[in-house]
This record gives sequence, C-alpha cells and structure tokens, in this order.
Amino acid sequence: MKKFGLTVLTAFLGGAMAIGAYKVIENNRENNMSFEDRQKVYFASNREPAIVSSTGNLDFTEAAAAVTPAVVYIRTTFAPASGGGQDEMEQMFGQMFGQRSRPQGPQKASGSGVIISTDGYIVTNNHVVEKADKIEVTMNDKRVFQAKVIGTDPNTDLALIKISGTNLPIVKLGNSDESRVGEWVLAVGNPFNLTSTVTAGIISAKGRNIGIIGSHSDEDNNNPFGRTRLQQSAPKLNKAIESFIQTDAAINPGNSGGALVNTKGELIGINAAIASQTGSYEGYGFAIPVNLAKKVLNDIQKYGSVKRGLVGVSFTELNTDAAQQLGTDKTVGLYVNDLVAGGGAEAAGLRKGDIISKVNGHTVTESSDLQETVGRLQPGDKINLTVIRDGSEKNFAVTLKPETIENRVAAVNRSAEELYNKLGAGFQALTDGQKAKYGVKSGVAVTQVRPGKMFDDLGVEVGSVITSVNNTPINAPADIDKALTNLKNGNLKISGIDPQGQAFNNVYTVR
Repeated sequence: MKKFGLTVLTAFLGGAMAIGAYKVIENNRENNMSFEDRQKVYFASNREPAIVSSTGNLDFTEAAAAVTPAVVYIRTTFAPASGGGQDEMEQMFGQMFGQRSRPQGPQKASGSGVIISTDGYIVTNNHVVEKADKIEVTMNDKRVFQAKVIGTDPNTDLALIKISGTNLPIVKLGNSDESRVGEWVLAVGNPFNLTSTVTAGIISAKGRNIGIIGSHSDEDNNNPFGRTRLQQSAPKLNKAIESFIQTDAAINPGNSGGALVNTKGELIGINAAIASQTGSYEGYGFAIPVNLAKKVLNDIQKYGSVKRGLVGVSFTELNTDAAQQLGTDKTVGLYVNDLVAGGGAEAAGLRKGDIISKVNGHTVTESSDLQETVGRLQPGDKINLTVIRDGSEKNFAVTLKPETIENRVAAVNRSAEELYNKLGAGFQALTDGQKAKYGVKSGVAVTQVRPGKMFDDLGVEVGSVITSVNNTPINAPADIDKALTNLKNGNLKISGIDPQGQAFNNVYTVR
C-alpha cells in the first residue's frame, strides 16, 4: 500500500512539474507573438457565436456588447509647461479631444483607449499620452489601473500603454483592408469617465490624407480641417503617415483613442480626429486603419520603437494644377522631385521626373496609397513600384532602407508606472552579442527618447545602453519597474553607456 501511495504521489508531482514547465514555455512563446497571433490563440480557446452583420435590420446591439467592455477611459496628469498661460493650440486641443484645465499645479487631460491583449496592452493616440507623467485607466466596470507608456509613434499618432491586469476583455482585431465605403460602423469611446458611448454611421471614404499630423496652425482659412490640426502634436521629423478611414459616426470630445468597429464587432480603426470649425462633431471623423496600427504596435511592443523603412523619394501628388506646373500631361500619380542619396529608390534605378503610378500593382491616386503601404513594412522589405518614364511604364523592386537618427515633488507618492512614464523612453533587451560588444553583463538598449521627459533632460540618447537603475542591474524592460520602487530621497540614479562607448552615471531629482 505504501508503495502504491508513493507511486501515485510521484506521478502527481511529475504531472505538476510537466504542467509548470508547459506554462513557462507557453508564456515565453506568447511574449514573442504579435498581438494578432496572440488574439488568434485566445479566440481559438474562447470561441463565441459569430456576430452576424446587421446591415439588414440595423440592430447593432451584439457588436456594441462585444466591444464596450474593452474600451477604457484614460486620464493623464502632467507638469505644466514653463512660462505664460495657455496658447491657442492648447485651448483648442482641450475643447476637442481631451478636457484640459490650466491651473498652476499639475494639468490633466483625458481620452479613450482600446484593450487589445488580455494581459493589459492598450492602444490609444499619441496625443492623449505624449506629455503624461501619470496615466490612470478606468475600465468599463469601473476598475482603475495605473498605466505606463511602452512607446509612441507621433508619425501615425499612435501609442501603446500597459496596465497590470490578467484575463482582461479585448476587442478583436479586424482587417481594415476589407472595409468598404458605405459599410456600417460603430464609434466607441469612453468620454468623461462615463460608461462607453456608442454611435453609428457609415464609412464615408478611405485613404484620406488631410494633413493634420504634425501641423501647427490653422491660418489657412480655406482649409476645413484647419482647427482639427490643432489636436495633433508635431513630430520632429516630417514623416507623418496619414491614410485615415473617414466616417460620419459621431465622434466627440473624449473619444480620441477609441474604437471604430464593424458590425461584427471587429476593430478596424482607432479614432483620432474630427474636422470641425467649432470643436464639436460636424459629420467628419477620422480613424487610423487597424492594419497600419498592427505593425506600429507590434514594433513598439517588440523593439520599443517603430522600425520604419523608407523608399527614399520626395514627391508631389499630381492633380490638374500640379501637372500644369510640372509640365506633364499626367494628372494622377506621384511625381518624383528628388531622391535620397544612397536610398532604396536611387539604388533601384528611379530618377527625378518619374511618376509613380502603382504600388505593388495597385494604382496610386494619392500619397496615402504609398504611405500606408510603406508604413506597414520593415527595413529590408521590398516594394514594387511602377513608374511612368518617357511615356512608358517601368517596374522597379525597391528595398526599403532603415530610418536614420537625426538630428523634480517628492517621489514617495509616485507609483512605479508614473516614474516609468517620467523617464520618457522606450527599451529593448540586449542580446548576448550586444552585451559582448559593450562589455556588460546586463543592460537594455534605449530605442526612443520622448521630448521634455527625464531622459531628454539628462541627454540620454537613442542607442545608449542602460545597465542599472538605482544600482539595480537591468536585464529586461520589466526590471526597470522593480528598480523604480527603490527610490531614495527622491533621487533616481541612471547608469549606462552612451552610443560613443562612454560610461555615464546620472542622478535625477524627481519633481
């Protein structure tokens, strides 16, 4: 009998160990998966009845019920800008997509976000969180979490933030390429920390390039999008990617970063802007296509920043007036003004004066047709361009080149997430080869430095290696969270190696 009992116990322990090992392997495997692949695994194990398109009877209740639990309210707190009072840009921003006040103390803003992973990754707009020191996320069920910024991409106005949660509701990622003009859609947001608000409309147009990302002013009185420009913050580099889905579903203050979904409850866009002369909805809303967002978010999660390939051309979008000025009879396509020396287009054989007429076999009618296609790809990927030269078509395979890098309040009350956001940086774990190169046993690479934040103030550059925080060795981005809880006397010690190989030890007084 004792022998039997021992055998059973051994079998039980062996099984438990096997299950434990399996879970570790599963977790490691999931960390290397894209958000779309994670969702495929999740929905394969959590099957639900398919939501039937309701175009016929206009009943959107199933789609709304599927989406609203995963749309969150985001409230941010940030230090006031130095000098003066509110400028016109900030006043208008506050009226449109985030309710800001301008007291002498910390300022506040708000918006929406969409949970896309059960472990707490949330997509929102860059302009919702770009200045945030503290980010508070309120779920539809009123649970409240602190969030940290994993990374941002001003060129698409997207940001990825994360809360510490498990088994969270998510919105299923759809395919924005399959969406069609005239199709019914729902805009879901969480303004004013109310439960999710749902509005319905149709897709009015696709591939809209309205010049709002990176624009500063609305001095062009003939531009109906002028005031909407003021919602967006300008990236340092003029490489904005705009290919918006236009909808007439009502989008109002507080909806920025919310979900645009089809009648199957699938996410096809992230609401980002409205065109309005008053700051309120006037029938024109714009969302970032989810197929573009997938690439951006996966890059941020994997690398800490977006790995973007460049064609290496500057161009003019042709129309009747542009064609007349350029002396061409072609009124559709992209006229190549110049080539980047050593860029992919030059290497492939393109010339000034060529007219790009097709991208991967698809006709180019406006700049967004090229921008969105390239925006989904990585450096090293190939893109097929058809150009018109001397009246005939020629095809070129262009290899995309990588982007080059141009160009203190007592901390005892700060959460680890708030301190992490103050760093204003993106990180990626070092490989063994990189550790050997820099001669370090631990470290993470700095992949992004956001303006006006701690790393920017300290002069920490992209490409630097952070080896320790508060004397705690850093081997992975998650280690930074642990180190931030060890803050003494309000001072944060950052140690590492700059891109030139020089060691640094910076102490920052958190205020």
